[in-house]
Amino acid sequence: MQTRSNADAVLPPATIGILGGGQLGRMMALAGRQMGYRFRVLDPTPDAPAAQVADGQVVAAYDDVDAARRLASQCHLVTYEFENVSAAVAAALAETCDVPQGSELLAICQHRVREKSTLAGRGLPVTPFLPVSSLRDLDEAFERFDGRMVVKTCRGGYDGKGQWMVRSREQLETYARDWTRAIDHHRAAGFDDHPLIAEAYVPFEGELSVIVARNRRGEVRAFPPAENIHKRHILHMSIVPARYPEDVIARAEEVARQVAESLGVVGLIAVEMFVTGEREILINELAPRPHNSGHYTLDACATSQFEQHVRAICNLPLGDVKLYSPVVMVNVLGQHVEPLLARMRDFPPQVKVHLYGKAEAKRDRKMGHVNIVVDEVSRALRWVETCGVWTDT
Repeated sequence: MQTRSNADAVLPPATIGILGGGQLGRMMALAGRQMGYRFRVLDPTPDAPAAQVADGQVVAAYDDVDAARRLASQCHLVTYEFENVSAAVAAALAETCDVPQGSELLAICQHRVREKSTLAGRGLPVTPFLPVSSLRDLDEAFERFDGRMVVKTCRGGYDGKGQWMVRSREQLETYARDWTRAIDHHRAAGFDDHPLIAEAYVPFEGELSVIVARNRRGEVRAFPPAENIHKRHILHMSIVPARYPEDVIARAEEVARQVAESLGVVGLIAVEMFVTGEREILINELAPRPHNSGHYTLDACATSQFEQHVRAICNLPLGDVKLYSPVVMVNVLGQHVEPLLARMRDFPPQVKVHLYGKAEAKRDRKMGHVNIVVDEVSRALRWVETCGVWTDT
């Protein structure tokens, strides 16, 4: 296994391998190329967004160990751009290659029961939860949580997929077929852990996320918290500075730092949190990588989250996270591409467009984002409402 001391830095023109070729890898590679690094990508889709700006692509499935080793043989270190790549692949690579993030954190974040249990075991605030392996467990959870809960698949699922809101006994019975199918699918895939998790419904006031970077030296920096607004379970916009009292913002940053330090993160971790009416912070989910809610950093911060990730995994000093200007980030989904392109020639100069190079604009597929960098958040919000792009969200 290749190891590095805490003082070692991986310097340009080193080649960085990325497991995953989506938009996060694309923006990571663009940031790293400015610093002089080279990139190679593993992704099953030819000409994936990250591959378009990289020096080469291995076209293979995320669980293909031989292909991943072929990628690693051409690189000085390997990172990943989303948590659905195989933790087993990351573990196999770590035997012979430098994988700064390791595989343990990836395995934790790939399974919701494991993630919540790990956080709770470190004394961090999470929503009450119960592991679920059978319909009987769901009955118990329904009673425990007073008939109001959210049921989620433990593996996979994003943007609201694999989630069920339960608020009545009738819904419990209605969803039983879906849950049986999810349990059977989990077992058929060869997993022997919990297929589902039940979480108490939290009547939260809003949602925050904080992206934290940590390098091998133990240096930690947290980006300003983002206030997140979802529509149909998909992130619609992130607002920075978040419109919450200072004590809530400070507590969110503190919790996120505690997560990064207690888990020994190297690279980035995004900590998504609920804010309750009593100003309590509860961790909802983790993402051990750059995150959609951090895209605002590309145009509004001294250092973007993508440059910061490269700095962290290469064990360079972390960059300044100062916010230069208020900013609103809005996602561009498939249905928004046509109206955005039709109006783009008339956008004001404060509007920064980022498109990801995806071949097909499917409905609700993330195709890009827009950062509106202004002196007042209210001005950006008014522009989003009136520009004619996000009429169908």
